[in-house]
Amino acid sequence: MKSVFAAMTAAVALMGASSIALAGDPATEVVAMVKADGGDCLACHAVDHKVVGPAWKDVAARYKGDSDAENKLVAKITRGGKGNWDKVTGGMAMVPHPSKPTNAQLHEIVKLILALK
Repeated sequence: MKSVFAAMTAAVALMGASSIALAGDPATEVVAMVKADGGDCLACHAVDHKVVGPAWKDVAARYKGDSDAENKLVAKITRGGKGNWDKVTGGMAMVPHPSKPTNAQLHEIVKLILALK
């Protein structure tokens, strides 16, 4: 029993240490958050290269300086859509994601994406 408790304590300590290590690195944080929140974002997106959809760094560059970018992107993710990235996607539509990640999680994810350089 003591060994199980020790292993659990060590795992929690490592998780805390890795969270501290992630602080300040939007690329690492957004990938970790997407994986933890159960979203399927990584099926079509990556931080620094096109998969099906645009690289998140390209999204950040396109929306740089747009004061309403966070709300626009959360709405786009929630409702899905087509047309904004046709040259990148070949016309492939983004499917709606109305419930997972949640709206609050989406806002956090989009903030991290917009912080990418």
